[in-house]
Amino acid sequence: MLDALKVRWSQGRQYIVDLRAATPRGFRGPPALRDTDCVGGCRACADGCPAQAISTAPLAIDLGRCVLCGECAEVCPAGKIRTTGEHRLAASSREHLVLKVGQEALPPVEVATGLRRAFGRSLKLRSVSTGGCSACELELNALGNVNFDLGRYGIEFVASPRHADALVLSGPLTRNMREALDLAWAGMPDPKFVIACGACTISGGLYREAEALDRAFLDRFTPNLWVPGCTPHPLTFVCGIMDLLGIELPRSDGARGGRGGAGGMALDDTAHTSRATAAENLLRAVGCDPGLQKQEPRSHEERRRSLVVVPGERTGGEE
Repeated sequence: MLDALKVRWSQGRQYIVDLRAATPRGFRGPPALRDTDCVGGCRACADGCPAQAISTAPLAIDLGRCVLCGECAEVCPAGKIRTTGEHRLAASSREHLVLKVGQEALPPVEVATGLRRAFGRSLKLRSVSTGGCSACELELNALGNVNFDLGRYGIEFVASPRHADALVLSGPLTRNMREALDLAWAGMPDPKFVIACGACTISGGLYREAEALDRAFLDRFTPNLWVPGCTPHPLTFVCGIMDLLGIELPRSDGARGGRGGAGGMALDDTAHTSRATAAENLLRAVGCDPGLQKQEPRSHEERRRSLVVVPGERTGGEE
């Protein structure tokens, strides 16, 4: 027992209070391009990129293809490319994933007003793996653990497409998964939208030229959120989906207050009320008069006698 307590103490608090302020340690993020000149005619970075994510005229990196291997920074003789630890990589359009020279960060995810109005307080996700390696699914599963706990904001993964509001795609979209993907999408009620998660889903990744792929689904349904990476960090998904829905997180300044609700609203000290007051507020919200629900408190003996039926006595329903 004592050993178990020591282990728990050494782990500290694993719960992440402020997901936006969190920075993953050891995470290898996307490359960044310095505003310096390349060696004349050099194509070392483009030739060394296994995902063919780099174009040289002009120099740009497509994060929709990039697998975050860092190989381009190692082979660049001029030091123009460096790796970063940035994890906020999600974008609201495919074009925003192209990183150019002098660009410090990707454009922020635009808040979708319609999606915010429909799903800002509750969003159910259906994950479909379309022939990938399951690495993206492992990171998506982590969203429900004690560290990230995305469910505290009303965002959860569900087992059935009929309960889902958004389809989270992972994998390169293989031909064998085409029918299953179409069935999952058809089974989801309107309104609904698509989230593309991972380099394989966004561009095909390392398998984009494989004959086994059938990516026609993305031609018919454009994702509202693009989450790049191989694999994307859970915080990349968290920041992206919350930016898309315009969800604000609770305060992280150490002040007392309740945890944010499904819409991410923080509760301050004035929001702490008694159970009776909270019940009255709920009754008013649904159109009931709290005064009609109140009853005078009864003693223990009165409550006990009300539950006992004495032989020969008539109940209230008898005539």
